[in-house]
Amino acid sequence: MHKNFKNIDKIVYGKGAFSQLNAIIEPIRKENDKFFVFVVDKYFEGKELANRIPNRDEDLLIFIDVDIKEPYTEQIDNLRDSILEKKGLPSGIVGIGGGSILDIAKATALMFTNEGSSTLYQGLDLIKKPGIYHLGVPTISGTGAECSMTAVLTGPEKKLGLKCEWTVLNQVILDPELIASVPTDKWFYTGMDCYIHCIESESGIFYNAYSKAYGDQALQLCREVFVNEGRGQNDENNEKLMIASLFGGLSLTYSEVGACHAFSYGLSVVKGYRHGIANCIAFNHLKEFYGEAVDEFRNMLEIHNIDLPQNLAKDWTEDEIMEMSKIAYNLTHMWNHAIGMDWKQKWTVEDIANYYRKM
Repeated sequence: MHKNFKNIDKIVYGKGAFSQLNAIIEPIRKENDKFFVFVVDKYFEGKELANRIPNRDEDLLIFIDVDIKEPYTEQIDNLRDSILEKKGLPSGIVGIGGGSILDIAKATALMFTNEGSSTLYQGLDLIKKPGIYHLGVPTISGTGAECSMTAVLTGPEKKLGLKCEWTVLNQVILDPELIASVPTDKWFYTGMDCYIHCIESESGIFYNAYSKAYGDQALQLCREVFVNEGRGQNDENNEKLMIASLFGGLSLTYSEVGACHAFSYGLSVVKGYRHGIANCIAFNHLKEFYGEAVDEFRNMLEIHNIDLPQNLAKDWTEDEIMEMSKIAYNLTHMWNHAIGMDWKQKWTVEDIANYYRKM
């Protein structure tokens, strides 16, 4: 079955593009109960960017600390319910932050129009109705959440996205100036999410010319930012990384993530590691899957003086390792891509556990 996916409706790109936010949402304000919800990374509370948000008296401005915990189903349900009770149905929702904030905005937009808990919709095409208007403003680059048709949520039983064509953002504002203040470690780990997306995309059975076109360009930009002469955090590289993130996400849309993301989900759910660093911890031990790309990754760690956590498994219980392994094992679509449709004949929970024991 060929994928027939929806892309972002509109994109505005360039330094200072954030200043267009008010004009962009103005025509939407007449919809529903005529107010907007702005969900913003708490990192920006009290900072200049927060003062530039065009919220009005009737709007809701909500700061969310995503460093405490990645987006989870109960959080989305509670956010939806409290807004509906307090104000009614918004005209739209704007997410300003990294991938977690964008996923919160996407998931909440869908849940305003779909009854029950978001746990009911974790999977492919389970959403019944289109959500409200949703706009994303990434302030860190690498996740591809700005173009992804998935809003990844951790639920009581699994970490899995709300995935359908209605998840995709109606509008994205790509302003490279907004990622200038990202701390080096977060900049690196989130940027590596893009690099790893592209490596996973090209390393599995669903790889194709469409994925290659976007993925090759994203990888070239990642290498200019993280490896080549002139690398590091600067204005030019912020622009490159922002576009690499977009292209990496588009490459992934018509391919798939693989073994690294499966391992990272286990690390996130059981041990609480943030998505970017979880990917890096896993990728460092997956040379069997990704070959020279792992060597290149280790070189990038050294270049940027990143102290990636090592020897973590010595503090994990066997029960924790098996819980992580079962979470990873159950991500069938990732293993289909990484190993093949007959992967269950070649790969067991114990095989996965052996990799976790090396981390």
